[in-house]
Amino acid sequence: MEEQKLSVFRLPIRVYYEDTDAGGVVYHSTYLNFMERARTEWMFARGINLNTYAATEQKMFVVKSIQVDYKKPAHLCDDLVVETTITKLTATRVYFQQLIYRQEELLVSGLVELVCLNTETRRPVPLPLLFS
Repeated sequence: MEEQKLSVFRLPIRVYYEDTDAGGVVYHSTYLNFMERARTEWMFARGINLNTYAATEQKMFVVKSIQVDYKKPAHLCDDLVVETTITKLTATRVYFQQLIYRQEELLVSGLVELVCLNTETRRPVPLPLLFS
């Protein structure tokens, strides 16, 4: 499959106390959780329930690599939006760009590579058609 850019999926996130340190600043690793939630909701919106998908389709998705650039911190009670866009597809891999905003202000950008694997062999297998 050729490189492409599909529509943007947006997930609102509110920062809770559990997401922050004692000073009310979001932990660096929490942004990865926000990105994971957005990718999971992206899949739910396309009919993939990760709770049952592996059992019914014998396919699972794993993060192969992730690149994160922290620009500005988020704080307790901030309303954020995680934007998720597919930037590239191969037969077995999907590459997401994920951007986390507070209003118009970009706080974090991430590039995530997911690989589709067979649940038994743990070997790469073709992505489902919903990615194309």
